Amino acid sequence: MPLSKQALAVLLEAGELYGAEGLLFPNPKTGKRLSDNTLRLVLQKQLNLSTTTHGLRSTFKDWVSETTSYDNEISEMALAHTISNKVEAAYRRGNLYEKRISLMNDWADYLYGTEEKVIQLVQGQTS
Repeated sequence: MPLSKQALAVLLEAGELYGAEGLLFPNPKTGKRLSDNTLRLVLQKQLNLSTTTHGLRSTFKDWVSETTSYDNEISEMALAHTISNKVEAAYRRGNLYEKRISLMNDWADYLYGTEEKVIQLVQGQTS
C-alpha cells in the first residue's frame, strides 16, 4: 500500500516508541491491539463528531474528484474499491502504484497544509 511521506514518518516514530512491543499503536490502557472501532470512537466520543471512518473516505474521494486532476480509477484503487464492471475488471491488471504514491503524497500535503491555522473539531462551535 503506498503511503505518504508524512504517514511513513508517523509509522517510523511509532516504531521507535512501540515497535519492540510488536505493535505500532497499542491500546494505551491494555498494551494490546486497538479495536476495529477505535478510530470511530475517537471521532464520535472524544472529538464529539457525528462522523464515521467512512465519512473520512468520502472526504478523500470528494477532494480527489473536486480539486485534483487524478483519474477516477486511481482514487478508486487507492480506496481499494472493487471494479463492478466484469469486462473492465478482466482487462485491468496494473495497480497504478506510482500514481497512488503521488496521490497519497498530495493528500497528505493537503491535510498538513502550508498555513498554520486552527480548525474547530467540535460541532456547533466556531473559533
